[in-house]
Amino acid sequence: MTHPREQQWSVWMAAALEGDEVAYRLFLEAVTPHLRMLARRRLAAFGSDNQDHEDVVQEALLAIHLKRGTWDPRRQIGPWLSVILRNKIIDALRRRGHRVTVPIDDVVEVLADEQSGTPTDGQDISRMMENLKPVQQDIVRSISLEGFSVRDTAARLSMTENAVRVALHRALRSLAAIYRGGTR
Repeated sequence: MTHPREQQWSVWMAAALEGDEVAYRLFLEAVTPHLRMLARRRLAAFGSDNQDHEDVVQEALLAIHLKRGTWDPRRQIGPWLSVILRNKIIDALRRRGHRVTVPIDDVVEVLADEQSGTPTDGQDISRMMENLKPVQQDIVRSISLEGFSVRDTAARLSMTENAVRVALHRALRSLAAIYRGGTR
């Protein structure tokens, strides 16, 4: 049985896919606290400290935006969101040196959906990233899109790991605001 909040999320996301920007903003505002709680809980289960959870949430929100066209309105939205968040958690743990394996049964239904992204997804993110500072663009591209670790990115840019995390967090927050029509 679908939770009532997930039913509302589905209504908002379906409207957003039809171009309703207000519905999309409501959807993002509603799912963010849920994603944050799940990220904290799941990262803690792997013994990871809480410093990564907000980065994971921001990366998940960006992935949700990019993959929104893959969500099937006939299916529950909760599992779709959980898979995206889980993937971002796995990416974060791997960047921190954890070895993470995922049983194929957990992702078999999602594999086909991931191949059917909308053709404008890459254009959307490229256009939004043009509003970021060059170093922020480099950090987002390196960590969120190409999968490099914070450590590798920091070394390449001659920055501290903490400075890269802060810049990534700010860049992802700016991208979310840019998408919602806000300002940086």
